[in-house]
Amino acid sequence: MPFGILEDRHMEHVPGTAVMHDQTDMPEELKGVPSERLKHGSGRFAHIVLIPQPTDDPNDPLNWPTWRKDFILFIVGLSAAVVGAYGPMLGPGFVPIAAELGITINTISEATAWLLLTLGAIVFLINPLAKKFGKRPVYIFAICILFAANVWGALVKDYPSFLASRIVGAIGMAPYEVLVQATISDIYFVHQRATRIAVWNLFLMCGIAGASFISGYIIEDLGYQWTFGVCAIFFGIFMFAIFFFVPETSYRRPDAATVIAQNQANAAREKLGSEGANAGVEKSETYQVETAAVEPPPKTSYWRSLRIFTGSYTNAPLLRIMTRPFVMFLYPAVLWAFLIYGTTITWIVVFSVVNGVLFVAPPYNFTVGEAGLTGLSPFVLTIIAEVVSGPLNDWICVKLTERNRGVYEPEFRLVLMVVVVILGVVGFYGFGATVDAQTHWSGPVLTYGIANMALGFSGPSVFGYVIDSYPNLAEESFVAINARNFLTFGLTYFVNDWLAKQGALEVFSILGSCFLGVCLLTIPLWIFGKRIRSFIARREFLNNYMSDLD
Repeated sequence: MPFGILEDRHMEHVPGTAVMHDQTDMPEELKGVPSERLKHGSGRFAHIVLIPQPTDDPNDPLNWPTWRKDFILFIVGLSAAVVGAYGPMLGPGFVPIAAELGITINTISEATAWLLLTLGAIVFLINPLAKKFGKRPVYIFAICILFAANVWGALVKDYPSFLASRIVGAIGMAPYEVLVQATISDIYFVHQRATRIAVWNLFLMCGIAGASFISGYIIEDLGYQWTFGVCAIFFGIFMFAIFFFVPETSYRRPDAATVIAQNQANAAREKLGSEGANAGVEKSETYQVETAAVEPPPKTSYWRSLRIFTGSYTNAPLLRIMTRPFVMFLYPAVLWAFLIYGTTITWIVVFSVVNGVLFVAPPYNFTVGEAGLTGLSPFVLTIIAEVVSGPLNDWICVKLTERNRGVYEPEFRLVLMVVVVILGVVGFYGFGATVDAQTHWSGPVLTYGIANMALGFSGPSVFGYVIDSYPNLAEESFVAINARNFLTFGLTYFVNDWLAKQGALEVFSILGSCFLGVCLLTIPLWIFGKRIRSFIARREFLNNYMSDLD
């Protein structure tokens, strides 16, 4: 029972549990494949066994050079940042925009809510398309939709057209809600993922937070239409970058036993020379898999990698893939992630909706530009959180793995939830209390940033845990988690009315209490997580339904 995590009594190899170090005191139940037969990391990670094991195929995304992987992440992450800004960018200007369009503040708030509802629905369609045909065509389609929607938004003259442009824009936003995390799972090893998830979360959260202090002055000086215009410029650049520099990252990977046996067979063939190619046969002692050596395919040329469609990546019917995210709610880890991420980011979106109303009214009397500057606090604190949280999460996992005799458990990702709870409680309760007490503006602005900081620390824990527990179901998991958009839609739709009736103290006390309640679910997940993973793995019908094979 390492660190309070209960061992499983039913399976020798629980999915998610991995051997990551060369250890002489390896637990008996995880022995079987000698460490020297496995591929290892490089540099200071040379002692770590690579999980998942890469194939010998040069086109396997796991075999791409790190600089290429990081460049791909940079492009899709930067795109996600502007996507993150697209939703709340109008928040500081709710009052003047409502006046210009001849509608109420609550109606303009409802427009954001409808965007979120569309976003929540579209992810259930995006996932099966990406799972079946790959992520590249979906990324390209989405960025084109975003470019067109923002050109449209820059030209609108009335509310119906304004609302329609926002809803169409939500269709383009959807892939960046669910595919970036899955892309990270495609191209990085377990010991690298938390840092990269933090990078993605940094882009996303900086986009959400940074939107307000930039858009506030754009709205004040140039008009709200130019917020769409600036986004259109960025998305036009990203269309070029994604087409030329983001290849397909989906890959039909054999199971771990076959990969290990195949790699060893190929190694034997190389050692024996060409005359011994037929003798290169490897049998896994643990999984009883026998594989003959095969010549790895040639490396795909750059120009050929620009193909939009590269084949089918699953044999499962589209309808089955479409229903899988609903099935994922039967997985306690995914349900936990939905509750944690859903409540936290929804409450953060609430800030962007109410700040444009709270800070332009007494006692603060901010201008639209000044109301937008409240986003500087979450912007700065989010950067700090993301810079610290990803590497810290990976470091904690490596250290706990060393203390656990080289055996990695996905539950190690959950340690940072302690920090999340502290920051979230201070942020949500503190914001309501400072606004109610009408303190100096620094009080609510600082607590607003601290709440965002909590979300920054939660990303590597939430997404890292889900990816490591169910790597083959990453897309379905993230679609289920991002069903939180329905929660965000409901709250955004009426939050300004709720705030006007009951005040900031009661509203944010309730939100803070909900946040704290779902965070406490991390404790039973830590204790019983391994047994839960085993229980799920032993459900034959569930595993067959979620399989990519017919």
